[in-house]
Amino acid sequence: MSAWLLVLVAGLLETGWALGLKYSDGFTRPVPSVLTVVGALASFWLLSLAMKSLPVGTAYAVWVGIGVVGTALLAMALFGEPASPLRLGGIALIVAGVVALKFA
Repeated sequence: MSAWLLVLVAGLLETGWALGLKYSDGFTRPVPSVLTVVGALASFWLLSLAMKSLPVGTAYAVWVGIGVVGTALLAMALFGEPASPLRLGGIALIVAGVVALKFA
């Protein structure tokens, strides 16, 4: 598997475990809690594998960017968080930064 694909999957898992924190209700619900921890560990592991061949700063920034954007968008869809122009503009800036780092 390519290093960039590892970062992509790790970033998607980051989105999953970040949302899992909400569903775990402070780690009081066993199934969401276990899934959250497993997702976080898998995300970290895949990122660490990708960092064997990618620059650490770029890989980490792309991973975080995927997680932030995915979490923010899904929180709007799943939890009714506001989709204000300022929030959407911030997401666009994050995407632009991640793209710039990827191709720098």
